[in-house]
Amino acid sequence: MADRPSDQLAASDLSKLIQKIRARTPARLLAGRSGGSYRTSTQLELREAHAAARDAVLVELNLEKHFDAAFIRQRNLFEVFTQAASKEQYLLRPDMGRQFSSASREEILKQCSGNNDLQIVIGDGLSVTAVISQVSPLLEHLIEGAKGRGWSVGQSFVIQHCRVGVLNEIGELLSPRVAVLLIGERPGLATAESLSAYLAYRPNKTHSDADRNLISNIHRRGVDVHQASERILKLAASMMAAQTSGCQLREEMPELDKTGANELP
Repeated sequence: MADRPSDQLAASDLSKLIQKIRARTPARLLAGRSGGSYRTSTQLELREAHAAARDAVLVELNLEKHFDAAFIRQRNLFEVFTQAASKEQYLLRPDMGRQFSSASREEILKQCSGNNDLQIVIGDGLSVTAVISQVSPLLEHLIEGAKGRGWSVGQSFVIQHCRVGVLNEIGELLSPRVAVLLIGERPGLATAESLSAYLAYRPNKTHSDADRNLISNIHRRGVDVHQASERILKLAASMMAAQTSGCQLREEMPELDKTGANELP
C-alpha cells in the first residue's frame, strides 16, 4: 500500500506544517493526545479559557473601574440601565435587556441630542472583557472618522445589562440616521475578548434582526479596531445612501488577493 502524504514528511517538516496551520486559527488543532485524552497542558488551557469565558459573562461592567478616567472625561461617558436589575435577571430574561428603565430614558433625553447622523452606544452584552479590551480605541477611531466625513455624532453612553434589541429604543428616543451598538459577544474557548458592532438605519420599535447589520469578531486575532472602524463607517455611509439596513443591504467587502490563496503562510 502506498504511503500516505503525512508518512512521507520528515518530522521537522511536519512540525513546521503544524505551526503554520495553528498560526491561521486560534482553534486547538493538532494538539496531540495522551491515550484517549488531551494532554495535561491542553486540559489546563481549556479550563483556563472556560474560566475566562465565565468571568466575561458574569462580571459587572463598572465605568470608573474599567475605563481610563481621561477617556471617560474626554467622551463625557455616562451609564444607563435596562430593565434587568441584575446580571442574573439579564441572563434569564433577555426581553428586559431590550428596554431601558424609566430613569435611564430620562437621563438619555437629558444628556443626548437627537437627530444626529451617527449615534454610537456601548453595551456590556455577554462579554465585559471584550468591552474593556476593544471599546476605547474603537470609539476614538469611529468618532474621528465620522467627523472627518462631516457627520454629526451623538453623545455616546454605556448601557448595563444590554441586549441588541435596545437599538430600537435608542431609535425611538434619539432618532439618529444610523445607530451603532458596540457590544460584547458571547465568549468561547478561543477568546473572551471578541466585540460585535450592530448597525441599523433609523431603528424603531418595528425592527427585528432582519433590519440590522453586524460586524463581528472584533479583537486582536480577528478584525482589528482599525479594520472594524473602517468597515463600520463604510457600512453606515451605505445605509445613509440607500436609506435602509439589514438584509436589504449587503456590506461591500474588498476583493481578496488570490495570489497564493491556497498556500499556508
